[in-house]
Amino acid sequence: MSEPVEVPIHHDLAPVKWLIGRWTGVGVGGYPTVPEFRFGQEVSFATDGRPFLQYASRAFLLDENGEKVRPLGVETGFLRPQPNNEIELLLAHPTGYAEVWYGKVEVTGIENAVITGARIEMHTDIIARTRTAKEYTSGHRLYGLVEGDLLWAFDMAAVEHPLQSHLSARLKRW
Repeated sequence: MSEPVEVPIHHDLAPVKWLIGRWTGVGVGGYPTVPEFRFGQEVSFATDGRPFLQYASRAFLLDENGEKVRPLGVETGFLRPQPNNEIELLLAHPTGYAEVWYGKVEVTGIENAVITGARIEMHTDIIARTRTAKEYTSGHRLYGLVEGDLLWAFDMAAVEHPLQSHLSARLKRW
């Protein structure tokens, strides 16, 4: 059996290299139209050597004991670093949405040439939806590397409600 081949990391990925890997954890959600809930989440950021990261996320509703009840959200896409620490994110959802996000990466800590703290803040530029998808008009996402964990939050404006907190989670490397 052959050894796995190490894929080189493109130099454009330097500001987001800290995301590469698999992450898992627990989060909370809610919205005026949705009761509060807990969810489990698995996220991966991967590279094939080109100047973007492949992104995939899936979430599961959790019961009071932390057991999976049923699938929730799924999203897949591409994170594309740009000059001047700018970032683009393209996402697709099976619920009928495709999104384009723009934002910035900020490295907040480096030790021994390794990023130990960072944040990405993004806003939606375009949200396309199918006729059967619910109204969703804008979003704000924040990702952070804090104490070795990936923290993230998603604020959403949808179904005639203004931009407000919807989801957040703390994920650990898996």
